[in-house]
Amino acid sequence: MTLRTHQNRAVEIRFRSSVAYDEPFKDLLLDVVFVSPSQRVVEVPAFWGGGDTWCVRYASAETGIHTFTTRCSDAGNAGLHGQAGTVEVTAYQGDNPLYRHGGIRVAEDRRHFCHADGTPFFWLGDTWWMGLCGRLSWPDDFQALVRNRKERGFNLIQLVAGLYPDMPLFDERGCSASGFSWETDLGRINPAFFDEADQRVFHLVEQGLVPCILGAWGYYLPMIGPENMQRHWRHLIARWGALPVVWVAAGEQTMPWYLEGHLQKDASRARLRTDWTEVIREMRRLNAFDRLISTHPVTSARESVTDADLLDFEMQQTGHGQPTLHHARRAQEGWSAGPVMPVISGESRYEALDINPTVTARDAREAFWAHALNSGLAGHTYGANGIWQVNTEQRPFGPSPSGSCWGNLPWAQAMQLPGARQIGLARSFLMATLPWHEFVPLHPAEGRKHFLPRSRRLQRLLLKLGWRPTSPAPIAMGMAEARSTVLAYSIESKGFSLDVRRLKGPLKGCWVDPTSFETHPLHLDLRVGQLHVTPPARNAAGDSDWLLLVQPAGGASA
Repeated sequence: MTLRTHQNRAVEIRFRSSVAYDEPFKDLLLDVVFVSPSQRVVEVPAFWGGGDTWCVRYASAETGIHTFTTRCSDAGNAGLHGQAGTVEVTAYQGDNPLYRHGGIRVAEDRRHFCHADGTPFFWLGDTWWMGLCGRLSWPDDFQALVRNRKERGFNLIQLVAGLYPDMPLFDERGCSASGFSWETDLGRINPAFFDEADQRVFHLVEQGLVPCILGAWGYYLPMIGPENMQRHWRHLIARWGALPVVWVAAGEQTMPWYLEGHLQKDASRARLRTDWTEVIREMRRLNAFDRLISTHPVTSARESVTDADLLDFEMQQTGHGQPTLHHARRAQEGWSAGPVMPVISGESRYEALDINPTVTARDAREAFWAHALNSGLAGHTYGANGIWQVNTEQRPFGPSPSGSCWGNLPWAQAMQLPGARQIGLARSFLMATLPWHEFVPLHPAEGRKHFLPRSRRLQRLLLKLGWRPTSPAPIAMGMAEARSTVLAYSIESKGFSLDVRRLKGPLKGCWVDPTSFETHPLHLDLRVGQLHVTPPARNAAGDSDWLLLVQPAGGASA
């Protein structure tokens, strides 16, 4: 048996069981040992494909002949145990960055991401929690949304593998054309659901978008049981691990079921933290292709587990209705916490979210810059209300079990919201003009904390009354010291000063409009190492936020 594939591109190998089992998903394990031309050994889990079919998927950046041998938990099954063959991996000649450079990993500085070959990767995610459900049709709807997000500049899509948020088990809103992800008796996964999901996940990769796979929402673990959740994750890793994916154990991992009582929820949070940690430990054991692993939290991934060393990066949830200063502070906390790892906001302000007040493009944009710059420019995940829950004109999602309805904007309209374009342009600006992957944040003085009430309830009340908290400008600032480059973000049209004594050589500067990314000239007023500046009054959207870029006078123009 010989198969062929290109570098970093998954190849599937199928096997037929020679023994019939009552419960093959539960009763049988199949692993395949691959040996590369350089003698690197990788043990890859295989997945049950339904009936008597078992499949393994393999990918490698190393060209040449790779050999494999199967190991089945039932050594007497001649169709699954002791099967051998080869895979020939040839050089990839195309322009898909995920095949040219490989999947993503943590960079050597432990603060940023890069591709497997070291090429820097700025995480710009979009939120499609329910993107595998039937309300987003295949291929028309899904491919239209992919085209739009790729054009906007996104390079990563966060979606949930069938056990979705804001609904109980087997809610019809989570059904696909092939049914639910699990059979209703919880005895096994539904292979047809995942065969259908394959089309979507593979399409993302073929378009150069990284699938960030959340296994389930956190509260499902006690519903289906820890053993089933570990089987669920073994299946996901076996099915998609050879693709350039990112693994996220659970959404809002320590959040109990919405309708639990307050006393019950305290115990549930502690149990979810412990039990999900064990699931993550098993994920790491099965992670043959060394894909990144984290979890999506209620607040902080590090705080959601009993052993933060199991995580490759810190995902935060920074709040839909929280003011910009809050997002800045959360980023600073993530940067300063240990163990050291990249920090991103995996759930921030969802544009058009129907809360009081409704989240605007400005809100989403401010949260992006406040968090991304203050956490070292590793990346950020955007979200648009209407997309994450897949509203359609005929079938809006409706209320969650808690009774909240987040709004009925259809996904096809939501993908045209201006905030997505502005954040996509932000990534293009960073890629084209800055050594962004060398940036470290320059955090403001502690005095800024006095400008934001600690009480979330008071913050929400003040926001409803029209209050927008002010702060000493800028609200975020980062520096690539070796390149004498500073980027600062201000949300007010007030003058401020920067200490630029660490920057070397003659300097130049400009204002950058964070809505259009047009540049505006700036005369540098330097006095004893201090730069004194005043932003223009309004940007192209009529708002007061601006980016200040200072860099060597001989460097490339913004």
